[in-house]
Amino acid sequence: MDINNLLSVFEQRLRMQRYSDASIRNYKSAVDNFLRVASKKYQKPEELDGDRIEKYVFWLIETKNISASYQRMVVASIDKFYRLVLNIQLPIKHLYPTRKEHHLPEYLNKEEVKRLINSTDNLKHKCILEMLYSGGLRLSELLNIQLSDVDSNDMIIHIRMAKGKKDRKVMLSEVLLIDLRLYFTQYRPERFLFEGQNKEQYSPKSVQNVVRQAAQKAGIKKQVTPHTLRHSFATHLLENGVDIRYIQELLGHQSVNTTEIYTHIVDISKSSIKSPLDLI
Repeated sequence: MDINNLLSVFEQRLRMQRYSDASIRNYKSAVDNFLRVASKKYQKPEELDGDRIEKYVFWLIETKNISASYQRMVVASIDKFYRLVLNIQLPIKHLYPTRKEHHLPEYLNKEEVKRLINSTDNLKHKCILEMLYSGGLRLSELLNIQLSDVDSNDMIIHIRMAKGKKDRKVMLSEVLLIDLRLYFTQYRPERFLFEGQNKEQYSPKSVQNVVRQAAQKAGIKKQVTPHTLRHSFATHLLENGVDIRYIQELLGHQSVNTTEIYTHIVDISKSSIKSPLDLI
């Protein structure tokens, strides 16, 4: 089984269907793992039917303790691979989890955000932290921002071809703009706002490291990721009384139902209800 060749074909066909780089990486990784396990028993993926794929997914659940969302991604990846590369429609719809897991998003309070941003003396890193938080950006959106996307006249940032292939606009913070001007003078990026060595696009891992190290320096015990700052952005806007429909647009959510999860955080944190332990 030539796994590398199959994955190359899979990637090409995903790109033709205009999947994002992040989605392609996830799909390829899931199929790669699947094929390498399958190749130990079978010569060709065509020999695998729905029952054997079900055993593989069950094995992941039992031995790797995968989440429902990861299970959904694995099944979708295998399904796409068989349809796009092998032209086979598998009977595996029943392998998608029907019960969704519901977790409240992890976020930082305002004081923690302030400590996080002030923990670094590196101007580029500070601007990265400020932009993630001030605009509620996804990691991929931050990395794709070009110099021309920052509009200091109208004080907006253009987010191009974000999740769902949609453009949107977010506000440009005045505090961030001051730091960005200093950053531009010092680093002189050429195309992307944040660039690495040789002026190439900054890597996702680099941004993740920036956030993690800043949290450690700030003494924040929570697990902090770039997405934590997006959650914090939405939560703090709600706390400040911003209408949830505006927050939906700023986050780029297709449905307001997705945005409403932040109302649960705000309702709990701002509630005047006291624990019965405090009343006895």
